[in-house]
Amino acid sequence: MNDRLFIITGGPGSGKTTLLSALARHGLTTMPEAGRAIIQDQTRIGGTGWHGQDRQLFAELMLGWEMRSWHEAQGTDGPVVFDRGIPDVIGYLQLYEGEAPAHVHAAAELYRYRPTVFLAPPWPEIFGQDAQRGQDFDEAVATAEAMEQAYAMAGYDLLLPLATVEARVDFVLGVLDQSV
Repeated sequence: MNDRLFIITGGPGSGKTTLLSALARHGLTTMPEAGRAIIQDQTRIGGTGWHGQDRQLFAELMLGWEMRSWHEAQGTDGPVVFDRGIPDVIGYLQLYEGEAPAHVHAAAELYRYRPTVFLAPPWPEIFGQDAQRGQDFDEAVATAEAMEQAYAMAGYDLLLPLATVEARVDFVLGVLDQSV
């Protein structure tokens, strides 16, 4: 476990990236989401490693990204907030493929984060789709539920209020102040 590494997770369109950007403006070190960048890169090169094509390859690319981000965070001081983490890959594979391979579970056990994970709940008022987010709101809800299950199974506690960005920032900063 690494007590200074925090995760924000949830379904698509739940405000994770907005919250992460706001936390960065408060001076926190952040790690970006793997999925969006992988989809953009795979689309640019005509690759199949994205959600709409080869989900297994997409999951492996996300796993590699998340492990690299975890290692990169080791070279920083102070708290680091991640837009998703390794257990997200488990949740993704369980949702779309039924189960995650043993090596993905092994990665989740080896590369640990702070036991408190911020789960951004589904929020219809802020949900939106774009070129990289093709999921509808029902799929966003199912994704959030899969993430909640994956993190709970991996031994993490989940919390984050359904509130404005400012209130979420205050909440996360309060937890970080108590933890680090």
